Amino acid sequence: MNFHLSFLLLEIIVFLRAVALNSPPPLPLRPIPSWRQLQFHSRRLSMFFHFGVNTFTDSERGSGHESPSIFNPERLNASQWMDVAQSAGAQLVILTVKHHDGFCLWPSAYTNFSVASSSWRGGKGDVVAEFVTAARERGLDVGFYLSPWDLHESCYGDILLYNEFYLAQLPELLTGYGPISEVWLDGAKSPTAVNMSYDFELWFDTIHPRCQHLFRRWPRHPMGWERVWRGRTTMLGDGEQIFHYDRQERWPVRKIHPSMKPSFSYLMSGESAGTDWLPPECDISIRPGWFWHRNEAPKSLEQLLDVFYKSSARNCLLLLNVPPNSSGLIDESDFQTLERFRSAIDFIFSVNLAANPLSVTASSVRSSSFGPKQILDERQCKGSRPAGSSLILARSQINMGQRVMEYHVEAWNSELGWYLVSNGSTIGYRKVDRLEEDQLCAAHLVRLLIDMSQVICFFGLYFDMYNLRHLSSI
Repeated sequence: MNFHLSFLLLEIIVFLRAVALNSPPPLPLRPIPSWRQLQFHSRRLSMFFHFGVNTFTDSERGSGHESPSIFNPERLNASQWMDVAQSAGAQLVILTVKHHDGFCLWPSAYTNFSVASSSWRGGKGDVVAEFVTAARERGLDVGFYLSPWDLHESCYGDILLYNEFYLAQLPELLTGYGPISEVWLDGAKSPTAVNMSYDFELWFDTIHPRCQHLFRRWPRHPMGWERVWRGRTTMLGDGEQIFHYDRQERWPVRKIHPSMKPSFSYLMSGESAGTDWLPPECDISIRPGWFWHRNEAPKSLEQLLDVFYKSSARNCLLLLNVPPNSSGLIDESDFQTLERFRSAIDFIFSVNLAANPLSVTASSVRSSSFGPKQILDERQCKGSRPAGSSLILARSQINMGQRVMEYHVEAWNSELGWYLVSNGSTIGYRKVDRLEEDQLCAAHLVRLLIDMSQVICFFGLYFDMYNLRHLSSI
């Protein structure tokens, strides 16, 4: 492929009314993200660590009846886990401190099904403590996954007793290990499991004063919901809507399923006229399973790049699971794959082909302080470097709300004139459009047309030499 932009003229066309010079920034359009949500958007990558008795039984979902003595990761080294996370570019690490089997990776005072009853470290070990210490030594934020479903505790099913039990474990985690950035809960449960109602309002009231972020996959209380799960593996974000929802609904969905779970079609698109801002997240494992299995291998570089294009490149934070093995270490094959992944992302974004055009023009600007050349400087967008890769990257100033509702990108050459290469609705914090291999090969001019907008923050052109066979129009 002979890719070149030998004569690049970047034209930004924004259909806005002209205003006087030296005018202040425009008023935000509600809903707007909170400070904590802006922090969430700016993360490059988060990393999950699924670890527990399942690691030693070669299973994905335990029974709750395992002997604690099977948990014995003789070479456990949380510092090595953090080396992996840091090399991949993660800024937040989340540990499954208790999965559905109920086994606790810290010596909880409220159960005998924990590391205190295991043979590891003579029953004196604390995986959570080692995890937190290693993360803080590297400047990484820490989060905990605490499963509401518990297959071990006999009180599960008793609404009062189990809610008391869960509520007692939360302070152990939130006050015993220093500042915690995130608590991650989900509603996973077998259809045949005993019926159980969780007191989410009390849980949220306990979590919020002690924690920056709270994530639930199936929220019952809109005010406690800070972001939305956007799916895993095949259910990745479509990027065509910043997720808003209407808090007047008991559930933030338009349709209620008989199972009382939100509509996936709604979760994948959001509510353009919604009242609250909810950043989306995509969680996926580097391996086929969430826990480590000896006979499984990590995804290839091409697969990971494709995952990134379908998550981070579409306004979703990628939460990538990297499970430690039964010795207590991250497999070397996973480590090497993540290093290649980080190197590929960094290389793709090392050169912005639109950084030095012959000229940059705009049909309308707010004032001299908001000139069109500023959108080529990503420092104008407060946040980290983009965590996706492709040919066209755009970002909007989301602290002012969702201000881009429709856009398209055109290229020009002497034979075809202007032709459409990409289009979409919202841009949000980060939107990358992948193009067919030949769409920009002979282009001399490229222009971004914002059809319904007031603020655009950044525009760039990049070339992905790693993933040519996987490129497709969005």
